[in-house]
This record gives sequence, C-alpha cells and structure tokens, in this order.
Amino acid sequence: MNLEIAQNRIIDFILNETRKAEVNGAVIGISGGIDSALAATLAVRALGKDHVLGIHMPEFGLTPAEDSKDAKALADWLGIEFQIIDISGIISAFMAAVPESKSADRLSMGNLKARIRMSLLYFHANQMNRMVIGTSNKTEILLGYFTKYGDGGVDLEPIGGLYKTEVWELSRSLGVPDSLITKKPSAGLWAGQTDEVELGISYVKVDEVLRKLEQNEDLETIPNTLGISEEQLDSVMSRIEKSEHKRNSPPVPQIF
Repeated sequence: MNLEIAQNRIIDFILNETRKAEVNGAVIGISGGIDSALAATLAVRALGKDHVLGIHMPEFGLTPAEDSKDAKALADWLGIEFQIIDISGIISAFMAAVPESKSADRLSMGNLKARIRMSLLYFHANQMNRMVIGTSNKTEILLGYFTKYGDGGVDLEPIGGLYKTEVWELSRSLGVPDSLITKKPSAGLWAGQTDEVELGISYVKVDEVLRKLEQNEDLETIPNTLGISEEQLDSVMSRIEKSEHKRNSPPVPQIF
C-alpha cells in the first residue's frame, strides 16, 4: 500500500462527501482504539480540528480506564472538541422499560450498547448539521464484525477500504500515539472481550486470507499456504457469507 496515496484519497473522500451533503463537519465516536483514532485523524486532516467533534461513550464499570484515558489523549493531540457520555444510565433505563432484557444474552446486550452509541452520535450530528464518521475497517466489514445499525450505522466509512493491518501501518505513518497502535483490539462490549480471541484467528492471518480471496485463490490451497487450519478458514468464510445482509441495503420485494 502506498501510504501517501491512501491518506490523500481518504482525506479527499471525506472533504468531497461532506461538501456534497452541505454539512458543517463531522461527529465521530472515539473509543480509545486504533480505528477511531485513525478515522478521527484523517477527518481532522480533511476538515480541520474545529469541525470535528469526538465523543467517548464509556459504560461505567466495564469500559477500561485505559480506553477513556487514551480517548482523551487522542482528542488533546488532535485539538478537537471532546465529550464523554456515560451510557450506563441509558442501558439501565432500557432494561427497566424492557423487563425481559435482564435475561438477554451477551450478544443482544452488546448490540444494544452499539446502537445506543450510534443514537448519541446522530443526535449530536443532527444538532450540529454534521455527518457521522464511521470507524470500521475493511477486515471488519468483510467479516461482518460490526453491529448493524450500531457502529455500522454511519454516513461515511473513510477507513473502510483499509485492512486492519493497513490501519496500523497508516496510523504509524501519521504519528498516531503508539499506545493506541499496540493495544489489543476490542469492541469493549463485554468484560475481557478481544477481537482476535472472538474471531479465533489473528488479524494478520485474517487479512492474508481476505487478500487471497480477493485474488480468487483456490480455497483448498489457502490453509497450507498461510499456515492456518481448515477450521479457521471455514470460520472466516462463514462470517463473510452470513454477514452479507449487513453490507447491503434492506431488500425490497419486486411487486411489478
């Protein structure tokens, strides 16, 4: 990947799309992870620091203090307006209104939290006449590793053309704080969650698999070529197939 070309194309993309929409800037969720850090950095390069609002939305008792600290440090480094909104009260209100939510499984609760955060971002974007900037990378999008109408509910996905390994690479070249680059990726939706444990394969290997698929490599050769198990390859393929609906607009029946 040519880092300079990638950077300039993303910056131009953000600038052109916000101009077409005639908005005043961008709102972005700052998690304390590398993806939101890179997306925010590129948004500032495109729009200027006075036109980017970063919102950190921790859940009291679950979000690691390190994430909140890194989110604030990133905002200070970029010089952007920054807010912290604790979503604990919103979750509690939802659970009080929907009694059956108390027995909800981990995935349902995780998706709820992602959708609460999306609603908060859009509230501020509507108030300020801005667009919501997404933070999903190409690896996550292809695997469906995001919440539909949660972190997938955005106006623009500026880093959606970068594999996770390329996110790290471009972040280093732009001087994003190293603590964000070296941190274990996590969606932070439940205690102890990390992306790679949940996926059952490292991002480095996942990206290698996805590149082979893009090149129409014979599936049977991939495990031996990349040193992964057939089970890991099957898991990647299954995630791609089952998440197809997340990458498309809702289907509409043809009446006539």
